[in-house]
Amino acid sequence: MTTVPRPTVALSADEARRIALRAQGLLGAPDRKSGVRGVLRHLGAVQLDTISVLARSHELIPYARLGAVDRQSVEQAYWSGTHAFEYWSHAACVLPIEEWPHFAFRRRAYRDRPHWNHQLPDGTYDQVIKQLAEEGPLTATELGGAKRTSEWWDWSGTKVAVERALMYGEVVCVERRGWKRVYDLAERAVPPALLHDELDDTECLRRLVRLAGQSLGVGTRADIADYHRLKNEQVESVIDDSGLVPVTVEGWSKPAWADPAALATPPRGRHRTTLLSPFDSLIWDRARTERIFGFTHRLEAYVPKPKRIHGYFAMPVLAGGRLVGRVDPARQGAALVARQVTLEGPKAVTAVAQALVEAASWVGATQVRVERVDAPDLREPLTREVTRALTAALR
Repeated sequence: MTTVPRPTVALSADEARRIALRAQGLLGAPDRKSGVRGVLRHLGAVQLDTISVLARSHELIPYARLGAVDRQSVEQAYWSGTHAFEYWSHAACVLPIEEWPHFAFRRRAYRDRPHWNHQLPDGTYDQVIKQLAEEGPLTATELGGAKRTSEWWDWSGTKVAVERALMYGEVVCVERRGWKRVYDLAERAVPPALLHDELDDTECLRRLVRLAGQSLGVGTRADIADYHRLKNEQVESVIDDSGLVPVTVEGWSKPAWADPAALATPPRGRHRTTLLSPFDSLIWDRARTERIFGFTHRLEAYVPKPKRIHGYFAMPVLAGGRLVGRVDPARQGAALVARQVTLEGPKAVTAVAQALVEAASWVGATQVRVERVDAPDLREPLTREVTRALTAALR
């Protein structure tokens, strides 16, 4: 019997952009009832990072979708109970606990590969597991020390052991204490029904490819691979059985796939106006961001200051489903300071002002101060609009 191939769905660039926004929870009514945990399940992964300007990235991501969510509730959503776990996905990420079995392929890969960066003293691994079993959740320092010297990369044998146990899935991070991981045995922290490595690599990859497609809405093979940092050949091996639908997108030079549910209903609804973390999953893939939004963005935190263009932690501004500017924010006392603002044009002034004032309110700042604007003639209109928005917010 000959199989008749399905016709490929054709999407305009605008349709693809709106599908991507809705898939990322930035188009349509926010799901406030499900809260931060709902955002996590919807996105499939929330990236962690040590940089904290307005807030840490894992706080900024639910804020961008839900508005002024209580910051303590963010921490509780990730680290209280058995709702999530930390693991290596797109990078170090918080992941829904339901996906624990689907990272078995990566745990196996870590167990099988040589570890070339850090030496592990004999007996240290077993000692760490024994200590956690006997004493319960502990930081690396409480286990015996995190570093040998003050250099950040110079881990102690204990830190090497517990991080390796984390990669192997024998240990999990059950909370963050002053940004330090608190470790416990997986058998105590992961629900028994999920604590297994029974799924083969193919099933794991098929699930993660489908999840990436759902979280992206529509994406190329490279987009889908990047979401959980799979290899292109891993995606290729399962894409036909993933349930995703082949599509073509206007202006995209590569084949793409879409979540069938995303194609079933036209993406409509209210757009969020907000600052975005550079580590937000809407924009963490720079090539995809340029393709979908025509917006080039790079994190400049690790670029020498004289060479920065947009600032240390420039946050893109999302408004009307477009990226309309960038703000490099800071806190100085009671003020949120926009150290540097880049605007895509005069029409972006109102949206950037709105995003600044909302963010200030969220972090408890009562003032907003604009310093440098890339277009000097827009500094006064932006300052005026910020003042108007602040006045309206205080009524």
